[in-house]
Amino acid sequence: MNLPQTPSQRLEGKRALVTGASQGIGLAAACALAQAGAHVTLVARGQALLDEAVAALTSAGHEATALALDVHDHAAVTRHLAGQHFDILVNNAGTNRPRPLEEVGPGDYAAVMDLNVRACYFMTQAVVANMPAGGSIINMSSQMGHVGAANRSLYCASKAAVEGMTRALAVELGPRHIRVNSLCPTFIETAMTRPFFEEPGFLESVLANIPLGRLGQVEDMMGPVVFLASPAAALVTGSALMVDGGWTAR
Repeated sequence: MNLPQTPSQRLEGKRALVTGASQGIGLAAACALAQAGAHVTLVARGQALLDEAVAALTSAGHEATALALDVHDHAAVTRHLAGQHFDILVNNAGTNRPRPLEEVGPGDYAAVMDLNVRACYFMTQAVVANMPAGGSIINMSSQMGHVGAANRSLYCASKAAVEGMTRALAVELGPRHIRVNSLCPTFIETAMTRPFFEEPGFLESVLANIPLGRLGQVEDMMGPVVFLASPAAALVTGSALMVDGGWTAR
């Protein structure tokens, strides 16, 4: 009897690009891909943090390079990525400005939508130009792309747009054998989210909505990133993988 073999989750010989990769979920995603064998290009605006991350990865025996780049700058993105090929793209750069509807201004709208949606879209366009068959695009979305929450109408709108973009691109790029999926975390404890948990009652309200009863850690995102990037997910496209502790199961 010839038994089926589990597809590999190793990524040797693959080139990956991760945006927002100098800290938080982006850094964890870059580490996960590098530890799985990929050569990872870490993208962020701050050169110092990028250099520190790359130094730590290379000293641990992994392949990594830094690219200081503002993903808002479409011309710069196009210029820097022209002619480069990546097998894996993680669109992680994002932001949030939680406010009641009445307090959201045009500047807030532009900041959130430009980074969470526009930059994601045009980064994908730039990378796909030279992405080979078998490529994987992972859009960092959120549980908030699937549920609503008070004071997060703008963030929810941006992540719902990412979900729609992900499904449409999965259909469009499927004939090229390029997969497009989203990852949808719950509240992950990072430098960006930690101040929210200091607000009276906020942490308790979050935990009350997570059946597993805890906040996410960046390590919780690493396995899902590698899975979606690897041959183990060869038939997975147009999907939203929830990493939410059960929030959206209610």
